[in-house]
Amino acid sequence: MFLSLRSDLMSSCKPIKFTEEKLGQAEKTELDPHLDHLIARGDSTKNWTEKILRQTEVLLQPNPSARIEEFIYDKLDKKIPSRTTNAELLGQHMLDAAQEFGPETPYGRTLITVGEFQRKLGGAERELLQTSAAAFLNPLRNFLEGDWRTISKERRLLENRRLDLDICKARLKKAKQAEAKASAAPDFQETRPRNYVLSASASALLSEEVDKAAHELRVAQTEFDRQAEVTRLLLEGIGSTHLNHLRCLQDFAEAQTVFYAQCHHHMQDLQRELHRCVNADGIPPPSAAGGSDPASSAFPSEPLTSEAACSSQLPVTGSRKAKVLYDYDAHDASELSLLADELISVYTVPGMDPDWLIGQRGNEKGKVPVTYLELLS
Repeated sequence: MFLSLRSDLMSSCKPIKFTEEKLGQAEKTELDPHLDHLIARGDSTKNWTEKILRQTEVLLQPNPSARIEEFIYDKLDKKIPSRTTNAELLGQHMLDAAQEFGPETPYGRTLITVGEFQRKLGGAERELLQTSAAAFLNPLRNFLEGDWRTISKERRLLENRRLDLDICKARLKKAKQAEAKASAAPDFQETRPRNYVLSASASALLSEEVDKAAHELRVAQTEFDRQAEVTRLLLEGIGSTHLNHLRCLQDFAEAQTVFYAQCHHHMQDLQRELHRCVNADGIPPPSAAGGSDPASSAFPSEPLTSEAACSSQLPVTGSRKAKVLYDYDAHDASELSLLADELISVYTVPGMDPDWLIGQRGNEKGKVPVTYLELLS
């Protein structure tokens, strides 16, 4: 009898198909507005970090083959071999050419002089590449390959938890609708006692389905809330990432400042050396032959920096304080050696090269390059 009753009950209670459980049809649970904002800021940070990293790599290493080689070495966790810079290679070619043409000839001596300074420029470029990689590129890569991967993983888990929650909501909604429909219009005729038993059993089964769906919804909601909190904490760490990248950006700008100051200093020294070579060989300067002086044209008479612009307006007696940015070794008796972070007095004189000032420290006095100074108001 019980087997027959169970058979009738199962045949009468057809399973309910929850079509809303299909992907894209369930009601979508909205995220907290604050979490939505954090996700948008995280995506923006990731996208711009990738662009800045990629373009900085192009700036520092224009050769795409060299960049690919460095990428492969990095992925293999091997040390990138030292690579000669273009300036160093040019300088070496000049030195080799001077040996073949004769180092004692005017052309040979000039090739040696220019070649040595090209190698110095290449050395400064190498330092820039190494400093920029350690202080700027590596932190950006570490964020993309470390922190962002963790955030992306937790966001995928959050999306899965949200889909589970949406399915549970749809299942509970369907179960309640089925229960309400059965209560309002029973499927069984109540003219016989056996049908009373079937109707009561079907109602109990539907009620049990509602309770089960409600329990699953509570569990899914708890897991969703927990995962949302984990994701939120990770995304709030983007603020610390911005501060870290800010410091790295300052270090990168400082490395560039040092590099260009070194290049400017080397080229000024090269200009003086070329003038000495011209005077020693008795060759008339290009300007005397009706042309322009290439060394002078390489350094325009206009001030190169805002500090130089201010210094060019200083009267002879208009002394002001300046902070030394980098160490500087005097090349002759007319110049003044400097130490980083010290304060000196500076002034200019009429007709003086705008790239130089007269610096004074106690009883010591001499020319100092403007690019090594920060003028104080």
